[in-house]
Amino acid sequence: MKKRLKGNVRDAALQLLMDIEEGGSYSNLALNNVIQTYELNEKDRRLLTQLVYGTLQMRDALDYRMSPYVRGKLSGWVRQLLRLSVYQLDYLTRIPDRAVVYEAVEIAKRRGHQGIVRTVNGILRSYLRSGGAPFEAIENPVERLATETSHPLWMIEAWVEQYGFEVAEQIAFANNTVPERTARINRTQTTDEEVLEELTDFGYAVEKHPYVDVAILLEEGSFASSFSFREGRLSIQDASSMLAVDALEVEEHMTVLDLCAAPGGKTTYIAESMNNTGKVYAHDIHGHKISKIEEQANRLHLTNIEASELDGVVVKERYEPNTFDRILIDAPCSGLGVIRRKPEIKYTKAEEDVIALSHLQFKLVKEAIPLLKTGGILVYSTCTIDQRENEKVVERVLSEFPNMKLKKTYAHEQLQLEEEMIQLLPNEWESDGFFIAAFVKQE
Repeated sequence: MKKRLKGNVRDAALQLLMDIEEGGSYSNLALNNVIQTYELNEKDRRLLTQLVYGTLQMRDALDYRMSPYVRGKLSGWVRQLLRLSVYQLDYLTRIPDRAVVYEAVEIAKRRGHQGIVRTVNGILRSYLRSGGAPFEAIENPVERLATETSHPLWMIEAWVEQYGFEVAEQIAFANNTVPERTARINRTQTTDEEVLEELTDFGYAVEKHPYVDVAILLEEGSFASSFSFREGRLSIQDASSMLAVDALEVEEHMTVLDLCAAPGGKTTYIAESMNNTGKVYAHDIHGHKISKIEEQANRLHLTNIEASELDGVVVKERYEPNTFDRILIDAPCSGLGVIRRKPEIKYTKAEEDVIALSHLQFKLVKEAIPLLKTGGILVYSTCTIDQRENEKVVERVLSEFPNMKLKKTYAHEQLQLEEEMIQLLPNEWESDGFFIAAFVKQE
C-alpha cells in the first residue's frame, strides 16, 4: 500500500534534489522510487518530475541567474530551494510568481530558522524586482553557451572542437528537453498488432516508432505500469540502443556473447531476436547486477540466456578462441548521450573520465576479438557522443587488428544511414546520443 507524502510536491522535489546532489542518487531511480512509494495523482507526478528534472538540468544557469543577490555561503538545502524557486520563476509560466515565493518561504520556515527565512524571501523578491543576471553579459560565446545550457565548459569545448559550434549548441539545448518514451515489443510472446491494441484498450496513447521496427512510442504515462509490461510483452528501452542489437544481425541457434550486459536490455533483445533459440552468454563486472538480467529474462519468458559475473578484461580466461558467432560490447562510457535522462551526469563527469574510459573500452574489444569466429560480427557501442570514446577507439582497433574490418549497417529509409560508424546525436533523432560500429572478423 502506498504512503501519503509528507509535505507537498515542492518539499518532495527539494529532498530529491538533495539526495541526488549530496547523496549520489541517480535522478531517474530516485524519482521513480518516490512515485512508486507515495500516493500521488497524475498532476502531482507530472509536477514533481518537471521540478526535479528541470532544476537539475538548469542547475548552473540558475546559480548564475541568481548570483547578483546571493551574499556569502548558503547551506546546501537553501541553495537547492532557491534553485527550485528560480527554475519555476524562469521556466514554468503557469505558476504565479507570488505562489512560488510563498511556497519557498513556507518550506524555509519548516526547515530553518528565521534568518534563513529572511534570506530566502529577500533573494526571491529581489530577483522578481530586478531580474536575473543576463546570459548576454557573458562575452565568450562558448562560455555563454555552457552557462545558459548548464553544461561544464570542458564538455562544450570538446563538442565545439569535434562537431563545430552550431551542432554543439543544438546538442546542448537538446539535452535539456524531455526524452521520448519507447519500448520494445517481445515478438516471442505477442505481435505488434496485439500489444498496440492491448495498450490502447487500457488507455495508453501509443504508436509504432517511425524508424525502429520493433519499437513503440508512448505519448504520456509509464510503460512500467502497464499490464503488457508486467506480462513480459514489452521492455523499456531507447530506440538507439535497439539499433546496436540490430547491427549484430543475429540468426536463430547462434552463440552470442554480451560482455557488459547489465541490466540486460540488449541481452534480452538478442535472445528475442534469435526467437529464444541458441545461447546468449551475458556477463557484467558488477555481480549484484546479474540478478537484474535474470529478472528481465524471467519476465520476458526467455530461456536462452546464461548470466554470470565476469570482468570483461579477463574474458579469454573463461572461453576458448573462436567460440562466438556474435559479440556485443556495449562498453562502460561517460554517458554523455543520455544527459536528458540523467542530467546529473553533466556535473559528475570530468574530462579525465573520458580519457580513462577510452583505454578501458579498447582493452575490452582487444580481449574479445580472439573469441569471435572468422566471419563473425562484433558490435562496439556506447551511449556517449565524445569522439575519444567512439571513433578514436574504433581507429585504434583497426590499426592494431588488421583482420577486423568495419561493415556498413542501417540501410534504413527513415534514418537514411548506411555507414561504417553510426553516431546518433540527441538533437537529430530525438533518441539518446548513441554510437555503433560493427566489425567483421576476417582470416
